[in-house]
Amino acid sequence: MENFKIILPYLKRYKKDVVCAIIAILFSAFSGLYQPKLLENIQKALMANQKQAVLSDGIWLVVLGVIAIISGIFNVYFAAKIAQGVVSDLREDTYAKIQTFSFGNIKKFSAGSLTTRLINDMNQVMNMMMQLFMQMLRLPILIVGSFIFCIVIIPRFWWAPVVMVAIIFGFGAYVLRQMNSLFAKFQEMMDRISNQAQETLQGVRVVKSFNQGPQEIKKFDQTSDQLNNYNIVIGYWFSAIMPAFQMIAYTVIALIVYLIGKNITAHPSDIAVVSPFVNYVLTLLFTIMIAGMTLMQFSRANISLGRIREVLETEPDVKFVESGSVAPLSGSVEFDHVSFTYPDGDDPTLKDISFKIKPGQMVGIVGATGAGKSTLAQLIARLYDPTKGEVKIGGQNIKDVTEAALRKTVSFVLQRAVLFSGTIASNLRQGNAQAKLHELQRAANMAQASEFIERYNDSFDHEVEERSANFSGGQKQRLSIARGLIAKAPILILDDSTSALDAESEKKVQQALEHELPDTTTFIIAEKIVSVINADTILVLDDGKLVAQGTHEELLKTSPVYQEIFKTQKGKKGGNE
Repeated sequence: MENFKIILPYLKRYKKDVVCAIIAILFSAFSGLYQPKLLENIQKALMANQKQAVLSDGIWLVVLGVIAIISGIFNVYFAAKIAQGVVSDLREDTYAKIQTFSFGNIKKFSAGSLTTRLINDMNQVMNMMMQLFMQMLRLPILIVGSFIFCIVIIPRFWWAPVVMVAIIFGFGAYVLRQMNSLFAKFQEMMDRISNQAQETLQGVRVVKSFNQGPQEIKKFDQTSDQLNNYNIVIGYWFSAIMPAFQMIAYTVIALIVYLIGKNITAHPSDIAVVSPFVNYVLTLLFTIMIAGMTLMQFSRANISLGRIREVLETEPDVKFVESGSVAPLSGSVEFDHVSFTYPDGDDPTLKDISFKIKPGQMVGIVGATGAGKSTLAQLIARLYDPTKGEVKIGGQNIKDVTEAALRKTVSFVLQRAVLFSGTIASNLRQGNAQAKLHELQRAANMAQASEFIERYNDSFDHEVEERSANFSGGQKQRLSIARGLIAKAPILILDDSTSALDAESEKKVQQALEHELPDTTTFIIAEKIVSVINADTILVLDDGKLVAQGTHEELLKTSPVYQEIFKTQKGKKGGNE
């Protein structure tokens, strides 16, 4: 029941609708419950030739039928309103929570799993909420009422409904235990299939380039078959419930009819009550059947709520202070004996790194693949927190800086350019929502993006398709750089962000940064030394350690690692020429 507690605060927002739904349920339940009793009265009145009683009870039967229909309609309306509202609010809060997660948190869950929780699990909760206000509050009334009427109509057969209910509940409890584990495994398989589909779609170019389509289809089919197998087993259990319940109820009814017929001479009045008794037994049966199906829906929703609750109760790995200045800091950066190990890693990625950078400097970061270049940049932007040591910006430990202030201070341009559906302008304004057209144009000029933007008739209003499929890799990188420049942050990080640009365009971007942003501290992470050759200082990383720092000329004289990188790249360049 702990999982269900997370929806209570949301239900409080819909108090009036909850009250209306409950009132509608009560009218629907009691009007439906009393109808078999009226049928019994009508049957007795017909046998006694009491026409007035037949007419009176007949009118009441119609009235109760109308009340049941109208209250049922209102019940469905309010149940849908509550379910939609609660789940919509819960989904929004869950999504907002995900936005606070660090890279480590998201990696722990996986993007596919989080997507499944926001969609599939939320749908399970919505179905449960509908059942709650359409059935669960109504079912106890019908079960208890039918049970009592069965005993009142033929007291000596009190044991019949007791035995039926006991057997049905025992069988239902057994099935429910079996279903719980199946529901959990089913949702896990949903995560897997979501992750796999997402991964394949994101890497569709690689899949097609290497003709991996058949292999990917085979992998997906295997996962899909596993999911289907769980679904089939769940379907078997669902399909077994109703026939089993019916068999139990009809056996009890047949036994009662047999006993009444056998003892009709001793109890002739039983003839008049056989029909209402059977009606109440059937009402009891179908109500319990619906209750069983609803409990299974609750069991399924309990698994989903547990998965949603896991997201809501997960504390972000990176916690920002809640109060403080939101103004941007200065552009100085200091690493003080910083080490870092990824949450799922055994060995440190960065080892005891220390350096100081002054505001306005252009800083190059070079090293072999896996040396820790991108990790170092991510620590500056506080996408992760260091395992040891301190990262300072503007002389302050960034752990003491508000998120708003840090985001205004650091603008991060990733190597893998990600654009969102919308327009070029809407994507650039993610860096600064208030940016004017002339600011967009200036940033585009600096990023060497103006040339292709101006070719579109609608210019900055040109549509960006889903996954930015209508732009090349180089165009996406230029737009991504322009978005980073729009922020006008004191610190700009370019994480190999010009890798898809030709040499001439890359040179123009760097010249623009140097001349247009002289006061901006710029970190350029690059595989090629030529990309950072004019930097004020270059950090050389090797196996997670800062092995050298200086200008290009200084490092050529003092750093064996830098010399080796330069020699290797120069040799490749000469070979190509």
